[in-house]
Amino acid sequence: MRDGYVRAAAAAPEIRVADCGFNGAGIIALIDQARQKDAAILALPELCLTGYTCGDLFAQAALLEKARECLGEIVAYTGGQGGGLIAILGLPLRLGGKLYNCAAVIQDGQILGIVPKTYLPSYGEFYEGRWFAPAPPFNQWLDWEGRPVIFGPHILFAGRGREDFTFGVEICEDLWAPAPPSIRLALGGARLIVNISAGDEVIGKAAYRRELVTGQSARLLCGYIYAAAGVGESTTDMVFAGHHMIAENGRLLAEAALFGREMIVADLDTGLLTGERQKNTSFAPPAAGAVTIWPAAGGAAAPGAGAETPGGGEAPGGAGGGAETPGGGEAPAVFPAGLTARRLFAVSCPSAGAKMLLRPVSRTPFVPDEAADRQERCRGILAMQAQGLAGRLRHTGSQRVLVGLSGGLDSTLALLVSHNAMDLLGRPRDEVIAITMPCFGTTRRTKGNAEKLAAATGATLKVIDIKAAVRRHLRDIGHPDDRYDITYENAQARERTQVLMDYANQTGGLVVGTGDLSELALGWCTYNGDHMSMYAVNAGVPKTLVSYLVEAEEERYRRLGDGDLAAVLADIRATPISPELLPPKGGQLSQKTESEVGPYILNDFFLYYMARFGFRPRKIYRLATQAFQAYFGPAELRDALRDFYRRFFAQQFKRSCLPDGPKVGTVTLSPRGDWRMPSDAQGALWLAEVEEL
Repeated sequence: MRDGYVRAAAAAPEIRVADCGFNGAGIIALIDQARQKDAAILALPELCLTGYTCGDLFAQAALLEKARECLGEIVAYTGGQGGGLIAILGLPLRLGGKLYNCAAVIQDGQILGIVPKTYLPSYGEFYEGRWFAPAPPFNQWLDWEGRPVIFGPHILFAGRGREDFTFGVEICEDLWAPAPPSIRLALGGARLIVNISAGDEVIGKAAYRRELVTGQSARLLCGYIYAAAGVGESTTDMVFAGHHMIAENGRLLAEAALFGREMIVADLDTGLLTGERQKNTSFAPPAAGAVTIWPAAGGAAAPGAGAETPGGGEAPGGAGGGAETPGGGEAPAVFPAGLTARRLFAVSCPSAGAKMLLRPVSRTPFVPDEAADRQERCRGILAMQAQGLAGRLRHTGSQRVLVGLSGGLDSTLALLVSHNAMDLLGRPRDEVIAITMPCFGTTRRTKGNAEKLAAATGATLKVIDIKAAVRRHLRDIGHPDDRYDITYENAQARERTQVLMDYANQTGGLVVGTGDLSELALGWCTYNGDHMSMYAVNAGVPKTLVSYLVEAEEERYRRLGDGDLAAVLADIRATPISPELLPPKGGQLSQKTESEVGPYILNDFFLYYMARFGFRPRKIYRLATQAFQAYFGPAELRDALRDFYRRFFAQQFKRSCLPDGPKVGTVTLSPRGDWRMPSDAQGALWLAEVEEL
């Protein structure tokens, strides 16, 4: 469970209706299978020990007693196996003259707790109200083989010493209700919700069920493990498909094929969920005193605690207290109404350990892997960029838009966004002024593409050669023309910015920035040079996404029959990324950005997990080794991560004074938006951890 991962599994045994012995053997086989897969938690379906479709057989004492007996056998079996696997399975349980549809939570020979179903469907093909009572409004103790077991709808199961491994249980219909129990459980601290279900399959239900599971995981910022009844249930009036799912914060990590028999397994990231909740101020925990602990950690008494229970620790006191628990000691028969109990358990399962994670890890987290999703993402971002710029132009009353056009990807995207903004405003595209400013490092290819792009888009092109101005400036400050250092490079960037700003003043225009999110993260921009503009349309777009945005426009223009524009966009995408600040060699680029700052695909990967989730370097490195194992070696990844952190901390001063720009994704570095960091913050803590990798 290193780095906050919990390996979860969901499966359904083959069922023989009312044959508890056969079903119990199938459950034990699945427990063994889950243990072999290093699972920490296994969800099995609702009423799987008897079968969901027993009907009026649920009134038969023989069935109920056999189910209880078989549960005892399963519990005893897990005690002999060890390993810490937690299994949640369904059975009917009679208590106080009422029958409940329950989930038993077991681990290493003990029952951690039993959760009854809160909402009982009695409509359509369902008739649970005929046999079962709904969960009582409070937790209580029941006697299980002479030992107290907590029973009720408000139980949090928490890993001892692992607050992030806290889960709650709800049963089937509970998820479909207007106020699912999982809401209370999540607000109480559950990072994972387990739902054991036996919903039947009808046309269209699988998609709706998938939306419910992923939506609830997003709403509650939790992992959601859903196990559904499958093969063997009675087909008299229903068919069951075994539609298991594992979701995390709105993302489906694993899903079983309908009518299959597979066990699904995925690694849930509780660290990610903890970070999301920490940042989300709308995710409010319950009032103080709404949660108590049993057994208490370290022997400390819980609020109002009574005498020690046989299981160790203190049992909570309160209303209805004083009744003797089975096995000796004093404990309340009933918890105070509305109180959520936190039941601690030992965490000893190896789970993911040092092995590869059973979860998808994309090499480009800013870019959807599926082509259709990627196209939709690009359309949305282009629309947001254009709307943001159009709004700024309306507000300022600017007569022109100025873009410093280099023939590279970033300035190309800025020009395309500017034209889209003009289209939104109903203004002519020639009010976009594309200024290309060749200097010492400009190649024939990039200059030619800049000119072709301006002509193809209908922009007003202005070519201003800045070599003489930069040479004069270098002479003024006593800098040799042939000393190719940072002064030599930055003088060109600042001259270009000066030209743009002054020309904007001259024409009543607004300078649109071209720099992207990745450059801001690395500080790969000249302070008060290309770092500055009047509106930065690309400030929220990482480098790995820029090319796809340009490609989306390329495809759009190709569909519109504009082959010339599509062709120049294609060539720009094929051009190596370079600031073009050093003289070419043999007419070819002598400077490539990724040779200086490292591969953007790695830097964007590091940025996403550092800024979006606050992951520590060790965890980011672990994810990177899985995502890039076929492309980069461990030493290369470690060196790239070190360089990323070094640059990120050293360059915050540039991000502290950024121009306005639209936020288009979940990661942004605007000092007025999502990222507030002092410019003199020290990166020693992060760099030290990188050195230990």
